[in-house]
Amino acid sequence: MTNRILLSSPHMGGAEQKYIQEAFDSNWIAPLGANVDSFERELASYVGAKAASATSSGTAAIHLALDLLGVRAGDDVFCSTLTFIASANPILYLGANPVFIDSEPTTWNMSPQALQNALEEAKHNEKLPKAIVVVNLYGQSARMDEIAEICNEYRVPIVEDAAESLGSTYKGQKSGTFGTFGIYSFNGNKIITTSGGGMLVSDNEELIARSRFLATQARDPAKHYQHSVVGYNYRMSNIVAGIGRGQLEVLDERVAQKRAIFNRYEDALATIDGLEMMPELEGTFSNRWLSTFTLNPAKITITPYELIDLLDAANIEARPIWKPLHMQPLFEACKFYAHSEEAVISEQLFATGLCLPSDSKMPIDEQQKVIQLILQSLS
Repeated sequence: MTNRILLSSPHMGGAEQKYIQEAFDSNWIAPLGANVDSFERELASYVGAKAASATSSGTAAIHLALDLLGVRAGDDVFCSTLTFIASANPILYLGANPVFIDSEPTTWNMSPQALQNALEEAKHNEKLPKAIVVVNLYGQSARMDEIAEICNEYRVPIVEDAAESLGSTYKGQKSGTFGTFGIYSFNGNKIITTSGGGMLVSDNEELIARSRFLATQARDPAKHYQHSVVGYNYRMSNIVAGIGRGQLEVLDERVAQKRAIFNRYEDALATIDGLEMMPELEGTFSNRWLSTFTLNPAKITITPYELIDLLDAANIEARPIWKPLHMQPLFEACKFYAHSEEAVISEQLFATGLCLPSDSKMPIDEQQKVIQLILQSLS
């Protein structure tokens, strides 16, 4: 494993230890503290949100967002289908019903066309969703103008799952700031990491204050321990937040490194007929968290899984595109709305897509090894 070329692993910037030491020097290593407060302010400032709340994970941030939007048992919540399961699990935590929306080909993210169809039917059935979870896959923003316009028409709030797209922009605006709430993840494989953790952001400062209350076991303001509503143990520790502050200082550098990795793949693999890199929608700037591509089976006989096995034999980590959630056994009874009658884009991407090693500290010679093996395999 020590010589394995990894998909994406932690990459420290050097300042993290300073903030961790401050936590130790002050003996404030428990949840909350000066690093947590500063990390929230600094992250909110970076993305242009009015307020932020540091959480134990991105999943926790989604859970809090849905709770704050009033999602309860029996409600419907629409969610992108092409994503990691953490985008949808909090819907189940609240006893609500996930309804999955297909992707569209220009971003691989939520299809405005499918969303429109789903909302029209929901309105006809007099059961509009309480919220819509829109995911920005692999760093690429969804078509937020069209999605926001549709959601505004039906007065349904957006939770923007930007777990994979911190540092990306859509028409000059930072990813994660288009909905009532945005969420980020700092899991070990993300573009910056705190080892584990997340952030909830919003321009509604009252809701963010409420999220902090819920995330600290919803303890009422009393001298004794009193609780009137259900709360959660979701706040970030002061040590973890110190790592985050150091990581945030090198975020723009990590984005540049990830994009350089993607560009090298794109240039080197451009000669392969039938291999298409993940698109970048005009007017957007992707952090290129993972470099991904699809293989056209009409032009390339090798499958993504066969290529993954070939790479694995050379000690190189690669993975398939996320399996759509509507195809998961857990969600087999849930409603799903396809992009069109002719095409289920998420299923096509899953069948043909592949994620390549995109570690920001990967040496160029290691990336060239990956590229050469792909060229040999697909020649």
